[in-house]
Amino acid sequence: MALIIAASVFAGCGSTYQNRDIVGEMFPPVKGKSLDGLEKSLPDEFKGRKVILILGYEQKTQFDVDRWGIGFFTADLPLPPVYEIPTIPGLLPSLFKESIDSGMRGGIPKESWKDVITVYGSDGSVLTKWTGTEFPGNCRVILLDETGKVLWMHDKGYGLPPLKSLLDVLKSKGNN
Repeated sequence: MALIIAASVFAGCGSTYQNRDIVGEMFPPVKGKSLDGLEKSLPDEFKGRKVILILGYEQKTQFDVDRWGIGFFTADLPLPPVYEIPTIPGLLPSLFKESIDSGMRGGIPKESWKDVITVYGSDGSVLTKWTGTEFPGNCRVILLDETGKVLWMHDKGYGLPPLKSLLDVLKSKGNN
């Protein structure tokens, strides 16, 4: 029986879903926890303001996340708040979420912990199925409007043309 449970847990962790264009869709309701320990309901947490969300599905995604962060830092206009959403589906990682979050805290300055919201388990599965998991080393950069609707999304890795595209959308729609 334990072998069957272990096999089903591991099988759920490795599923690949086709990437999707989610522009125009509403961000699905999920629960997460910021690294500073506060429970968060997404997208309700962001109601009434535009936000940029960076979803990452693997540890190696951090390289792509960091490149986007440099692009945001050097952008030529004020940006809406940016949140990193590490997303880890499956039962097994959920059992170790405190240890995983502790490891993330070790590499992130304390003042940024409120801007990192981890989503585990079945809620993580909701997000991975929604965006797709092809090329999991690339983060998913999502611009939400004030109601939680996706205005812009990119999942093909950082580059100057996608950054320009996001900045153009922000200029045309108002960035706050």
